[in-house]
Amino acid sequence: MKIAVARYDIGAPVDFDAFACRQRQELGEAAAAGARIAVLPEYLSLELAATFAPHIRRDLPASLAAIQRYRRPWLELFAALARELDMHVVAGSFLLDTGGGRYRNRCDWLTPQGAHLWQDKLQLTGFEKATGLIDGGDALKVFEIDGIRAAVAVCYDSEFPLPVRAQYEAGARLLVVPSCTDTEAGATRVRVGCLARALENRMFVAQSVTAGVADWSPALDVNTGEAMVYAPMDRGFPDDGVLARTIGGQRWAVAGLDFAAFEASRAQAQVANDRDWPGQWQPALQRAVRVPGGSEPTP
Repeated sequence: MKIAVARYDIGAPVDFDAFACRQRQELGEAAAAGARIAVLPEYLSLELAATFAPHIRRDLPASLAAIQRYRRPWLELFAALARELDMHVVAGSFLLDTGGGRYRNRCDWLTPQGAHLWQDKLQLTGFEKATGLIDGGDALKVFEIDGIRAAVAVCYDSEFPLPVRAQYEAGARLLVVPSCTDTEAGATRVRVGCLARALENRMFVAQSVTAGVADWSPALDVNTGEAMVYAPMDRGFPDDGVLARTIGGQRWAVAGLDFAAFEASRAQAQVANDRDWPGQWQPALQRAVRVPGGSEPTP
């Protein structure tokens, strides 16, 4: 199975048709590269705010309210492309109105068989909390796709080990991470989170990113980072844990994921973080003991 993760340059579509045309072109490129799964970035829906007047697109509450009219066309577009391209489309995320002026950051996963799966972002960043408009999700999911189990961690969620561990223990061997970061530090945090989740769970992790500058948007203003596909830093995989990455303005990073070989390789692993995980729960390790200054007596 091949997966393609996008380094998506934020644009300013004049209308939904222009947005749809670009999605068709970009996802067509991923399909032509042999991808069975294509992953678009977090906050992709906010690119649609560019279709409105300046006083709306420059105002986040107004932007979130305005893009709701595109919710049905959004789902219809990506569902159609998933069927036509015979490819799973992870459509980044849509800031979805849940009533009362509240929103959730929802990642939609459209399958070639016509199913619509989704995972809401669980942990909110400082920016999301400061808006006073966005709520975290309340359900953690694992999806059955093409004979494997996969899960989603939206951007900041990739930096929290316990929910991802729960997804791993429910059978996930692929973690998809749609992301959007505006600083090098933010991009590094998500990258390190992805590497850590790949290492400790022995799973593939696939991260898409936004790129470029969109000074018309209060949320998509500056974007940085590279799209990457990660694996454990162990025998049979790259020493740095990076299977594929975008370089020099590439739009897609594409990697082959052999899940059968991956499972078989566990027997030859140099380390077994995934299997040794329960060792952390020894009663003696649940709380650290404070030792006064000076030397500790030898037992």
